[in-house]
Amino acid sequence: MYELKTKETDDSVIEFIENVDHPKKREDAYRLLDIFAEVTGHEAKMWGQSIIGFGSYHYKYESGHEGDAPLVGFSPRKAKISLYFAPGDNERDQLLQEFGKYTTGKACVYINKLADVDVEVLKSLIKQSVSFLQKTYPQS
Repeated sequence: MYELKTKETDDSVIEFIENVDHPKKREDAYRLLDIFAEVTGHEAKMWGQSIIGFGSYHYKYESGHEGDAPLVGFSPRKAKISLYFAPGDNERDQLLQEFGKYTTGKACVYINKLADVDVEVLKSLIKQSVSFLQKTYPQS
């Protein structure tokens, strides 16, 4: 059976951020930590070795695949900062039009630095993602 690699851990979020090499990226990570915690009301937790997640939800796909994931999160990676929002939410695309300088992947939004984006739109993206996931996957 498939085992999820990205699970919530007891690793220290602060220790992880302190080990980010680039000082500016580390500073952005602390600002993101504050923003995500303030908007979600959830404590930051490490998910796997490199994702800082806030809250969680349990998903189950029609294929039978299921698991737990953070509602939202981020990771200050070497190349870019990855922001994790709900995949499949059409309102995300609307908000991204006002966000600033970014690229996207399947489920991630990538930014070079926090100064490249509108922090108020970031807060809206976080709220929208949490709301979308809580409606899509209500707690059983």
